[in-house]
Amino acid sequence: MLSAEEILCSTRQVTAGLEALRGENRALLDGLQEELATKTCIMLRSLERIELGLSEAQVMMALSAHLGSLEAVKQKLRTHVWHLCQENRWLRYKMTTAQQRLQQCEQEVVMHEEQNRHLLFMNSFRKHDAAEALPVGTVTSRSLFHTNSDPSAPAVGQLHSSALGSPSLVQQGGYEIPAWLRTIHNLVIQYALQGRYEQAGSGVPGEDLGTRPSGCGHQAQHPGTGIQVNERDQNKYKEAASLLNDALAIREKTLGVDHPAVAATLNNLSVLYGKRGKYKEAEPLCKRALEIREKMLGTDHPDVAKQLNNLALLCQNQGKYQQVEEYYERALQIYQSQLGPDDANVAKTKNSLVRTWR
Repeated sequence: MLSAEEILCSTRQVTAGLEALRGENRALLDGLQEELATKTCIMLRSLERIELGLSEAQVMMALSAHLGSLEAVKQKLRTHVWHLCQENRWLRYKMTTAQQRLQQCEQEVVMHEEQNRHLLFMNSFRKHDAAEALPVGTVTSRSLFHTNSDPSAPAVGQLHSSALGSPSLVQQGGYEIPAWLRTIHNLVIQYALQGRYEQAGSGVPGEDLGTRPSGCGHQAQHPGTGIQVNERDQNKYKEAASLLNDALAIREKTLGVDHPAVAATLNNLSVLYGKRGKYKEAEPLCKRALEIREKMLGTDHPDVAKQLNNLALLCQNQGKYQQVEEYYERALQIYQSQLGPDDANVAKTKNSLVRTWR
């Protein structure tokens, strides 16, 4: 058996070994704890970064969805703006159309008021001189060309000379000729057709053109001067032609080359040339008057039909029967469409057209 000393010595040895083992274990534990703290810090930082990345990804997804909704709203707004632009164009078109209609109505009102005042004024003349008064406006009942004694020869007594007071001139020309001047011009034509040349030379008995109002400018260059009609009907053809050419130059200068008053002067000048037998010189003047009236009044206006009849008569006297037929047919179509098939002008034009076929 072991003695107590041996047991104590052995116990001491075991105790020393256990203490050494305890020191080693404690050293290992301390090392493990230090490594664990370091790894724990690393893992915590990794977790923080992951959380930050996830939050940023969520923000990006939300931002992308918001941008998509904004783009959809933008497309809707663009469509709305396009519709508004279309509506704006339509409203502007309607407004322009309404303004044009209003302007046309105002022009028609002015024309009718002027025509009414003119008719009232001429009615007062008829009351005082009913026996000698003639219709005011376009002269159609007197021959303005040389008469022909041969019954088979083409009639040339239906050419129309234009009066200054035609309402279409006031409406389409943009220039209003004063009522007193139109009245004087029409009275000159009436007196001339009645053979009262002395009265026609002064326009109105007891008055002088120099005493008329000067609101339109200088009397010597006013576009409505009508004394040339009197001299034309007194067979002073050269003087009348000179005066008509002067009147034409004045009207072209003051009113413009495409004014209806210029067309009226050209027509009267062509009538004068036709009366002198100068049909070739009269034709281009009549054609120019036709072009102006077609431009200012429209191709279907009754005044255009009258001009076509004049041109047909000029061509008939030159033997241009194909053109005569063409002009009469155009005039007939205008009269039928504008005045109706039962109008007197339709019958006259048909008779003239039939005479060209004989």
